[in-house]
Amino acid sequence: MKNRIAFFFILLMISTSIYAQKIMRIGIIGLDTSHSTAFTELINGGSDETFSKGFRIVAAYPYGSKTIQSSYERIPGYIEKVKAQGVEIVSSIAELLDKVDCVLLETNDGRLHLEQAIEVFKAGKICYIDKPIGATLGDAIAIYEMAERYNIPIFSSSALRFTPQNQKLRNGELGKILGADCYSPHKVEPTHPDFGFYGIHGVETLYTVMGTGCESVNRMSSDRGDIVVGRWKDGRIGTFRGITKGPQIYGGTAFTPKGAVTVGGYQGYKVLLKQILTFFQTGVAPISKEETIEIFTFMKASNMSKEQNGRIVTLEEAYQKGRKDAQKLIKAYK
Repeated sequence: MKNRIAFFFILLMISTSIYAQKIMRIGIIGLDTSHSTAFTELINGGSDETFSKGFRIVAAYPYGSKTIQSSYERIPGYIEKVKAQGVEIVSSIAELLDKVDCVLLETNDGRLHLEQAIEVFKAGKICYIDKPIGATLGDAIAIYEMAERYNIPIFSSSALRFTPQNQKLRNGELGKILGADCYSPHKVEPTHPDFGFYGIHGVETLYTVMGTGCESVNRMSSDRGDIVVGRWKDGRIGTFRGITKGPQIYGGTAFTPKGAVTVGGYQGYKVLLKQILTFFQTGVAPISKEETIEIFTFMKASNMSKEQNGRIVTLEEAYQKGRKDAQKLIKAYK
């Protein structure tokens, strides 16, 4: 009899332990990008991938771009796609935050990110902010400062950063990086500064390979595309080619003492999602605030160079302009 009681007690303890292993509930803000449906499919779609076990996207607030036609036209269809994966559609960010543990801020319009992110920060929810983290350098600086004010871990990244080949280059597995030339499509979006909306993919690839430390840039442009040349403090040169007309391709070449090495291109969203889910578990961002802000400073400096007929512009000069913009934005939330 005692053995039987002990047996049932053990079963009760096991079942209680399993029940206590709470699923981490994820909420999405913005159903105006294919990232939202791709992440939902990878997490909720019945995949046996171990990286997504223990997570569930449970709710989504669809909006989202209101003025970018290519984005807001997607929303009705993407609502139906995520509903088919068991996601509840809610009417406000506040309602979403009551139902989730962490947030994927996916809104395709970077101009909305600061306002939406602050609502998430105030609720104390850990947050991944999809590219671009903000529409401008000022937005990016302000978002990080507000996240620090509320003690909320955040990060933002292109999926190109976590392509396995690019991580090997980043980690020095393929040799010391002497320089790199990277490229990606550059889809012009008038509501965002150049590169910030889409060209950021190639700029982030360049930074993944080269690391931080760029001190100045200059830029040449035509209706077919743009070339930005960056000089790093140690004398290395890195370039970004934004392709406006031509093949919509991602990649590049890195230069090492042993020769030229191919830079990795786009290989799906899973590599990025693995990093996001690990971040949700640990609260440790895989990319520093400083690197993301330098990426935006690089883009800001390149735009200044274009406006001034290719003048060499220092990143410090560009950063100071972005810093002033950020201070104005932050004042509105004091």
